[in-house]
Amino acid sequence: MKGKVQIFTYGCQMNDLDSQKIYSSLAGLGYNETTDSENADVIILNTCSVRKKAEEKTLSNLGRLKYLKKKRPGVTIIVTGCVAQQEGEALIAKMPYIDAVVGTHQLHRIPEIVQNVRESRSQEIHTAFSEFIPSLELIPEKSFIRPGHRAYINIMQGCDNYCSYCIVPYVRGREISRDWRNVIDEVRIHAERGVKEIFLLGQNVNSYAGGISFGALLKKIAEVDGITRIRFTTSHPKDVSPELIDCFASLDNLCSHIHLPFQSGSDKVLKAMNRNYTFDSYLRLVSELRKARPDIAFSADTMVGFSTETDDDFRRTLDLIEAVRFDVLYSFKYSPRPGTVAAGIEDDVPIELKKERLSILQTIQNRITLEINRSRAGQTFEVLVDGPSQKNPSQIFGRTTHNTIVNFVGPLSLVGHEAVVKITRGNKNTLTGEVV
Repeated sequence: MKGKVQIFTYGCQMNDLDSQKIYSSLAGLGYNETTDSENADVIILNTCSVRKKAEEKTLSNLGRLKYLKKKRPGVTIIVTGCVAQQEGEALIAKMPYIDAVVGTHQLHRIPEIVQNVRESRSQEIHTAFSEFIPSLELIPEKSFIRPGHRAYINIMQGCDNYCSYCIVPYVRGREISRDWRNVIDEVRIHAERGVKEIFLLGQNVNSYAGGISFGALLKKIAEVDGITRIRFTTSHPKDVSPELIDCFASLDNLCSHIHLPFQSGSDKVLKAMNRNYTFDSYLRLVSELRKARPDIAFSADTMVGFSTETDDDFRRTLDLIEAVRFDVLYSFKYSPRPGTVAAGIEDDVPIELKKERLSILQTIQNRITLEINRSRAGQTFEVLVDGPSQKNPSQIFGRTTHNTIVNFVGPLSLVGHEAVVKITRGNKNTLTGEVV
């Protein structure tokens, strides 16, 4: 059976990788990728419910597809990912034009489900959890890895932390790690394809337990010929081990960047969130990482307006931001996620106050980011070039070891290669440079 497939991807890099795997597996059935819903035979929504906004985008797009289904009854609509896992049968009950709901442990079955649904015109629901997740072992074909010099690799899925606000353990399941040998085999495959940067993914990546420690896994990847950069996300502060910190001191191809969500600077709020660290212990961790790698850049997630957050609690968050000086901060207004522990606690911070606090926080962070970027003017960095600049067609862009985007004039032949670039200007969110 042949046709065209379109995938809408919402949320994180893990969903991006899942979509690569789905495209690749459906290509084996003769399906070609399309970006035009009007011509698609199969439309898949790969969803996220970690934040309310991503879930709302999914539901909005599904509402639009209702009219497409009415106009073209033969089109197959499949919902997968976190919203599918969370809603299950209720999703089809609310939107009966959906053909299949596929949970987070069942992605490997999508080719089979597509065939079944298109041949029988029956609806299917697959949301069971399992002790082994076959899709973790799927490796996308080279043509679906974009850009071709950077490969994302799932090393684990799920989370055992049960932060009170977080839906992940309920929609992704408990932590399941891949065997380290399979991970290294995949790294070697990508290296043979010309990949230079390996980006390890997991909901709680530094709690990896695939037969060796996470630090030991990083050391083995660092030894693979051709791999010049290693990144990973997401880290939980409580699981950053001395061994992992030592990796930043000893592994030259481990990038000088760590994403380390802190969520709040208030010990009282952190306890209510079940985060298992404090303001002081987080700062000590930052200090230890900077001692191991003095130029390390930090990014993080934080939220404002969690239940019971006071003005004093919010000020502690601002104090933490000023103390750490993050390169990048992803900040959000708290919104209760159905099924979590925090959903049973009164959401007692008014929405207007949440908006005000978020605006104050983002103003401070924008200043810090600009100051950091301006401080890099005159410095020289190796930049792994990703492609043409999105805003200026006369430039190309890439990323420094700190994961900062640099735009500069250069030939497209540099894409996929590292260029030595001197920074000429620090901007609000990016750097501008010139090839040395």
